[in-house]
Amino acid sequence: MAEETISSVVAAGYQFEGPALELGGLMLAADQLSEVPIRIPLSMVNRHGLVAGATGTGKTKTLQLLAEQLSAAGVPVFAADIKGDLSGLSTFGEGGEKITARAASVGQTWKATAFPVEFFALGGEGTGIPLRVTMSAFGPTLLSKVLGLNDTQESCLGLIFHYADNAGLALLDLADLREVVKYLVSDEGKPELKDLGGLSAATAGVILRELIAFSDQGADAFFGEPEFDCRDFLRFTGSGKGLINLVELPNLQDRPAVFSTFLMWLLADLFHDLPEVGDIEKPKLVFFFDEAHLLFKDASKDFLGSIAQTVRLIRSKGVGIFFVTQSPTDVPEEVLAQLGSRIQHQLRAHTPNDAKALKATVNTYPTSEYADLGEVITSLGIGEAVVTVMNERGAPTPVAWTRLRAPESLMGTADPAAMAAAVAASALGPKYATAVDRESAREQLGARLTAGAEKASAEAAPQAPVPQPPAPKAPAPRTRAGKDKGIVEEVVTSTTFRQVLRTAAREIVRGAFKTGRR
Repeated sequence: MAEETISSVVAAGYQFEGPALELGGLMLAADQLSEVPIRIPLSMVNRHGLVAGATGTGKTKTLQLLAEQLSAAGVPVFAADIKGDLSGLSTFGEGGEKITARAASVGQTWKATAFPVEFFALGGEGTGIPLRVTMSAFGPTLLSKVLGLNDTQESCLGLIFHYADNAGLALLDLADLREVVKYLVSDEGKPELKDLGGLSAATAGVILRELIAFSDQGADAFFGEPEFDCRDFLRFTGSGKGLINLVELPNLQDRPAVFSTFLMWLLADLFHDLPEVGDIEKPKLVFFFDEAHLLFKDASKDFLGSIAQTVRLIRSKGVGIFFVTQSPTDVPEEVLAQLGSRIQHQLRAHTPNDAKALKATVNTYPTSEYADLGEVITSLGIGEAVVTVMNERGAPTPVAWTRLRAPESLMGTADPAAMAAAVAASALGPKYATAVDRESAREQLGARLTAGAEKASAEAAPQAPVPQPPAPKAPAPRTRAGKDKGIVEEVVTSTTFRQVLRTAAREIVRGAFKTGRR
């Protein structure tokens, strides 16, 4: 029978020697479950993965299940908590008949468990340790993606950052960047970029308008100091469990690009800071990128290339990435090709576009024993998924229709008072809780312009005569002519006379070339 063939093929494909994350049990039909376990080798989790499916099909619970087991295995986790549901990881789960029945059906010994969670909030907006980044570290490429700049505007933004770096102007927040832009199109700043191509007033205006709109979205809170050190995500409890780091993302619908791009910065920062480790027994960190389609929407070719490169190379730093989204087609092919594990929840095919996406999804899977994999995907129930992962040799495992295990922590939102207490007790509080406002580009440019104005004002104002000591009495002149000559020489050689001549000459030159300050 076909069921027997699938069972034997899948059973052979999921036998691993090392530790593994338990996903669930193989389903042979909608009402028929086998005893074959479906798993992911822990050593292969840093080969990245995808969790996809329509709204309400169980993606968040799958993410929660993976995070629990990674933490228990001593692997720190980072995840963006879009709806607040993941905060339940910090709280003991609530059992019941449904949980008991599901656990028994997949051979799971379910036990209510709470896991170590550290709560973060972007810029301190929400409940959590503030996550901040300086504008210099964020960089022009990611900022251009957030602002929606075209290629020319992005190039000009890169020039602005280049100038600030060379001039020693610290770009800490949005206000600093705005001041640098305004300075570079002012009369005082234009000469600074003369040898670099200059910055047009029109382009500067676009950048400034977008920065103001970005600020109106509340982005000011994200930029500043103290800047978060992403290595603080790689922490453990005294018992060796990996810490689960959750970032609250309030009002996602109002500013989606802000959050997705900020998460991309975190990845880039990890890539920059972590050492090369090659292939290791278990990841140093697993990064769950929820609502991944927001990152790729309207992204430029260069930006997509940067993401693909980061995903490809960060594996050697011991970091695994799981993209969580509705459809695999949300992820560009060059990124999708790097994802070794696929957990596909139900897709719906109600429209021609849905049918096209379903066909594309089926084509991303290796050849399976299912006669119609598309039909399997559209008929999946809640908490079921089609799975394929990398085995310990790095080869794809057989495609398996899987009933997933139940999370052991609370499948819902944690108590807000308990979350606030956890944040107050965090060891990271003294390091990041209080914002720092040190001298930066805004103050540096302000001081430079003030000094220039004072100097110009001093040069333009007539200077008071310097008091001179009384001249010694000269001998009485013998003749009238000698007396007149002595008076003329005294006036011409006096300091006051020379000062008057210099002032008059300077004013004549300024009038001729119209360079005087007004």
